[in-house]
Amino acid sequence: MAFDFIDVQLTERQQQGYYRQRTAIDYERDGVIAIDGKHYLNFGSNDYLGLRHDQGVLQAWVEGLAQFGAGSGASPLVTGYSVAHRELELMLADALGYDAVLLFNSGFAANQAVCQALFASSGEIIADKFMHASFIEGALASQGNLRRFAHNDTIHLETLLGKCEGTNRLIASEGVFSMDGDSPDMNALVSCASQTGSWLMLDDAHAFGVTGENGLGSVENFGLKPTDCQILMGTFGKAVGTAGAFVAGSHSLIDYLVNYARHYIYSTAFPPAQAVATIYALNCVTTGSQREQLHGNIAYFKQRARQEGLTLLDSESAIQPLIVGEPELARQYSKALSERGLWVPAMRHPTVPKGSDRLRITLSAVHTSQDIDALIDGLTLVRQELQHGPD
Repeated sequence: MAFDFIDVQLTERQQQGYYRQRTAIDYERDGVIAIDGKHYLNFGSNDYLGLRHDQGVLQAWVEGLAQFGAGSGASPLVTGYSVAHRELELMLADALGYDAVLLFNSGFAANQAVCQALFASSGEIIADKFMHASFIEGALASQGNLRRFAHNDTIHLETLLGKCEGTNRLIASEGVFSMDGDSPDMNALVSCASQTGSWLMLDDAHAFGVTGENGLGSVENFGLKPTDCQILMGTFGKAVGTAGAFVAGSHSLIDYLVNYARHYIYSTAFPPAQAVATIYALNCVTTGSQREQLHGNIAYFKQRARQEGLTLLDSESAIQPLIVGEPELARQYSKALSERGLWVPAMRHPTVPKGSDRLRITLSAVHTSQDIDALIDGLTLVRQELQHGPD
């Protein structure tokens, strides 16, 4: 019978403890999430600055709807590219110091587009082992030769670069890694790229809007120039609070993507109203107090965690992972916390490597110190109840 493997593989995933199901959210506001009529403090959102519900962002979206309508109506190369899209691109290019910017519907689409357009025939892609699945899938679907270096291991990166042939080489890493919350040795990456004549690409999805003096992400935080990092990808669906993504680069790179990136050419552009709201949100990122509040919350959480003997990964970001090590135990932790009104998702293989199943705690500017105290108390009590949790 056709596709018998479907039920077989679903059964295997259930037996292994990796089966996934969706949870429908009733609503969310001020760090509180409602599910099936019950309320929880939400420590699972990527809305790091709480801008999804900012009144100014919402009002900008409404004004954009009134001017442009609910959607864009076409792909960007037909009639879907508006003055709002153009203004957002110009704003980003100027702020980041790049020649040009191109907008995409998602970070997944942007990463796929870069890989498949640049490596339509050949080339070498050398990516950090923990790169987003969107990038890895894009690289595998391209005609490039994908090599993966051990996480943040520039010695291994140098070894792989020594094995590469040809001139078209792309080193890929992330500004802040989505599951560990750490960052690479940026100077070492830039040096590797420069010495080997390679390009460097950063996926800045979890750093853009959070790090840097003005919240502009890794380029600002590490003082990178376009000659250091030739391709920058960032998203709006996390710290910025809207949706979509961008790629920043040289004029020629962006022109090339406009002409050869199928994910851009053949997709309906995201709504102009979304671009209007994103412009407003970016102004909040650079001028508002949300980032200061977020970083204060991160410091407070880490201090309280140390006091209670909770062992976290070395992360200075809003992503604070607590390794459990077994998929079922991670699920039990998450369930026990939810019973105490705390929503903390369990992250299991294949999202994370086997044996590193974890709670992925994400902090936001909307959390209060009382919220964080409640989380720490819950983690401590659940650890005691389960007896064999992390020390």
